[in-house]
Amino acid sequence: MTTVITFGTFDVLHVGHLRILQRSSELGDRLVVGVSSDALNVAKKGREPVFSQEERCELVVNLKCVDEVFVEESLELKRDYIQKYAADVLVMGDDWAGRFDFASDLCRVVYLPRTPSISTTGVIEHISKLGGS
Repeated sequence: MTTVITFGTFDVLHVGHLRILQRSSELGDRLVVGVSSDALNVAKKGREPVFSQEERCELVVNLKCVDEVFVEESLELKRDYIQKYAADVLVMGDDWAGRFDFASDLCRVVYLPRTPSISTTGVIEHISKLGGS
């Protein structure tokens, strides 16, 4: 059995998230997803997520391509998470290309192209503009 692992915030779940998770799941038999904790999201992005880590985990685990979800507490623990979940493949978006090659001794590292013209920040900004009109 081939286990694939990926990580993300998955705030304001959108088609870009769905597509990268579906493509990730096609690389193995089991997809495990690390969802960034609220505190990690603040540290990475400088803002609270729209949805709580519990809500984001609930959304992601209920996608049919996802087998298991856990809360990612720290970026520095990527190697530990890969080992804990016995991942054979690590998948990240190509905006992270090269940044996770440090894990290539543990598993195959794959960078998938992101869905063009969609981002969580863009969705949030669009919704904010609609609310202000």
